[in-house]
Amino acid sequence: MSTDPFLTGWAHTAFGKSAPEVTVEDLMAEVSTTAIVDAGLATADVDAAFVGVFNSGLSRQSFEAALLGAGSPELARVPASRHENACATGSAALHAAMDFIQSGRGQVALVVGAEKMTGVGNDVVNDSLLGASYRPTEEDAGSFAALFGRLADIYADRYGDPREALSRIAAKNHHNGVSNPWAQMRRDLGFEFCSVPSEKNPLTAGRLLRTDCSLVSDGAAAVVVTSADVARSARRRVRVASRAHANDVFAIAGRDDPIAFDGARRAFARALADAGTDLAGLDLIETHDCFTLAELIQYEAFGLAEPGKGATVLADGITAKDGKLPVNVSGGLKSKGHPIGATGVSQHVMAALQLTGEAGEMQLPKADRAAVFNMGGAAVANYASVLEVA
Repeated sequence: MSTDPFLTGWAHTAFGKSAPEVTVEDLMAEVSTTAIVDAGLATADVDAAFVGVFNSGLSRQSFEAALLGAGSPELARVPASRHENACATGSAALHAAMDFIQSGRGQVALVVGAEKMTGVGNDVVNDSLLGASYRPTEEDAGSFAALFGRLADIYADRYGDPREALSRIAAKNHHNGVSNPWAQMRRDLGFEFCSVPSEKNPLTAGRLLRTDCSLVSDGAAAVVVTSADVARSARRRVRVASRAHANDVFAIAGRDDPIAFDGARRAFARALADAGTDLAGLDLIETHDCFTLAELIQYEAFGLAEPGKGATVLADGITAKDGKLPVNVSGGLKSKGHPIGATGVSQHVMAALQLTGEAGEMQLPKADRAAVFNMGGAAVANYASVLEVA
């Protein structure tokens, strides 16, 4: 096989609004041991656990690394650490686990990403998410969505109004989400609904409609990362062929081009190069559509289109489920939901399901290689990985 890390087990809760009494501890407990069993292992086999929870005021309970063992007592003595990197928190935990495995410090790592967002008021959620912006120069926007509203205005001033492209992305992802049993919003809203401001789909941040914004969600996802030696005896496995992490300037105003998403470009390009492949070698991408504008700009950063030409990718149907390179077959954050700490882990679960032929109604006819992209902040912390059938 290889020295690359492998994903051999996974678990996923439904995303959405959980019951008031459900906590982050409960959400983590729902997936942690389930993923271990799915990998054909026992809790005693786990050498370390890596927990991704954003929190940032969403819960009074912190110290989430220890919280994992509180919810699953059999894991209480497993060395555990908590990782946070804004909306890329889940990928930060996963990358740390892969470092652990590849360094030879252990053979089996458990990664759990979780978030409980609906247990506090909207004002608390808004301020928590705004913490992923650079407050000295961006807090005046009033919300994280408003930051992307500003980016949408910059895009429109330079390239023309992206309204049609944004609506096509929203409609595509909601259409795909219907087939995802874990998705928060399993409704095919259609292009027209996603195009026109209305009472049910109002403007929320500048030119961005409600359907351009991801959902406030509760949920958790987990994966088991193992060495090649352990993966040999797994009932199925997915190889992490490559991964990359690139950062960009935190303050949007400090960047040469705020809508180039240069960190995303560098991370994605390096992941493809390290895997020895290119866009033509991919069968699908699961990407970070926190806002439809983000997915549009990512098309351009990833090389699917020239800057300002991302709309052509949609018009040509390239990223549709039956297109040349399907993007967000799971429904993406837009339909599946976006419990911050869980998202990066969830994206890898969705890709792994495709590669192992376990995606159910979401399944693509051919899925041998997938790319995953997860970002924190306005493309500040950027994580890309390439997964392959093993």
